Amino acid sequence: MPPLSTLPRPSCTRGRVAQLVWPGEPAPSARSSALTTAPAVHRLRLPVPARVVVLVSGSGTLLQALLDAAAEPGYPAGVVAVGADRHGIAGLQRAERARLPAFAVTLPQHPARAAWDRALTDAVAAHEPDLVVSAGFMKILGPAFLERFGGRTVNTHPALLPAFPGAHAVPDALAHGVRVSGATVHLVDSGVDTGPILAQQAVDVLPDDGADELHERIKAVERRLLVDVVAGLAGTGATVIGRKVSFP
Repeated sequence: MPPLSTLPRPSCTRGRVAQLVWPGEPAPSARSSALTTAPAVHRLRLPVPARVVVLVSGSGTLLQALLDAAAEPGYPAGVVAVGADRHGIAGLQRAERARLPAFAVTLPQHPARAAWDRALTDAVAAHEPDLVVSAGFMKILGPAFLERFGGRTVNTHPALLPAFPGAHAVPDALAHGVRVSGATVHLVDSGVDTGPILAQQAVDVLPDDGADELHERIKAVERRLLVDVVAGLAGTGATVIGRKVSFP
């Protein structure tokens, strides 16, 4: 793929990515009509090569998976910047080693969460992404962010949603005695791990699994799944009908 500095920047007039309409919200052309009952149909396809901003809160292993994939000839996306909600984390160090722009927008820097949300939105927008990836980013993205990037932000989760949403998915799954868990990649909406599901893969729970052992196996699957989903969105694209997502 071409150097990251040469990746084309999106234009707001070119209609590069469709804005999704979530379940329960009528399509823009039908908001004045109470007769519309069919779910909205949306085509989500990124330009190639797609510009990706990755948000991290920790070690950045998902980020590294995308960096490694982008280094391969023909991969249809490239990471153009990395953001975080805290300073001094390994994820930002990975960005620096890759010579990528890196930034941190922390909550204590701002008087209220809404101000933090607007600042994060502006920091991400400065890099003009086609796609935002929440890769172990441990903050809920707010209204300002979703207004700007809703429909083109994806998140990974270490469980088979809708089971076990939230920050404690792996121990919650073990506490419930499940025999199978897994990984999910989904579009981000205003809820906690509630957006339309893009891809899932199961991981068996072994009899002697602790949270750390199971999480490590799930993370290996998460990395592969995320790389494939990003490639798919920048390749064939996806069709979203209500909550159902299909790839050609």
